[in-house]
Amino acid sequence: MRRFHALMLAGLCAIGATHAGEPAKPSDAQPAPGFDAELARRTGADDYGMRSYVLVILRTGPTPVKDPEARKAMFAGHMANMDRLAKEGKLALAGPFGDAGGDWRGLFVFAVKDIDEAKALTATDPVIRQGEMVAEYHAWYGSAATMLISELHGKLARKSF
Repeated sequence: MRRFHALMLAGLCAIGATHAGEPAKPSDAQPAPGFDAELARRTGADDYGMRSYVLVILRTGPTPVKDPEARKAMFAGHMANMDRLAKEGKLALAGPFGDAGGDWRGLFVFAVKDIDEAKALTATDPVIRQGEMVAEYHAWYGSAATMLISELHGKLARKSF
C-alpha cells in the first residue's frame, strides 16, 4: 500500500480546475515554451495540460474481513488488482489515507471516460467484492501529468508489495 500512498500524494499536488469544475476549452494560442506535443498526446492533456478523471473514495464497508489469512489474501488481491489496472493505463493514482480509525480508507484516480467505467473497474477489486470497502465516485479535472506517476514511481521504489 505504501507504493500507492506515494502515488496518491503526488497526484493530490496536481489538483486544478476551471472555476466551474469543468475541463478547460481548447484555445488557438501559441504553445507555451517547453510544450511537448507528444507528451501531451500520450497523457491525454488538453491545452492547459489537464484532463478528466474519475476520483473514487474508498470507505469502510459493511462486512469487514476478520479472518487473518482471508484478510491477507484479500489485500494481496487488492494490490495485484491495482497493479494490473495501473499497467493497463486505467489507474493513474491510488493510495490509502493515513488517519487510522477514519471512515475514508483510500482512493483511486481512474483515467476513464465516465463514472460507469470507473464503477466497472472498481468492481474488480477484492476489497469491494468482499464488502471490506465501498466506493463513492466523483468526476475530477486534474493535471495530465498524473498519468506519469505510475511510470515515475517504478523508478523510485526499491521494493514492491
